[in-house]
Amino acid sequence: MIQRLNHIDKPIAEHLYHVFQKSYAVEAELLGATDFPPLQRPLEDYMSCANTFYGFYMDSHLVGVIEIAIQKPAIHIQSLVVLPAYFRMGIGSSLISFVFVTYPSPLFTVETGYKNTPAMTLYSKLGFVATKQWNTDYGVRKTRLEKRF
Repeated sequence: MIQRLNHIDKPIAEHLYHVFQKSYAVEAELLGATDFPPLQRPLEDYMSCANTFYGFYMDSHLVGVIEIAIQKPAIHIQSLVVLPAYFRMGIGSSLISFVFVTYPSPLFTVETGYKNTPAMTLYSKLGFVATKQWNTDYGVRKTRLEKRF
């Protein structure tokens, strides 16, 4: 089940933080990153963030989260994370498809690490196309992807 998360609420923010930390630890390893900014995001940032969060619950446990920023005319997927024990179960696809339906937009954008093959495969499968690549100052090559409707 997917539901909007009240990330201002500290217990909910703590659950968000846990899912993000577990998922991003795997991504940092995939990317070979030792200094990975998403892992340094403090709990307070989730609570004060202007973005919108939706959670995927399985057996009443939060197992996946999508964070979106409305940047008219686009919807930007700021983050998409799934607990590692739930990888490859369709949770990421379900969250993105939910956003497509909930936020009709002519353009959706997302960024991920170039070497994050699982994410690149997922986004490609859902119709995203790579539009830009660059090197970050923390040693990770990133890719921006877009999907137009």
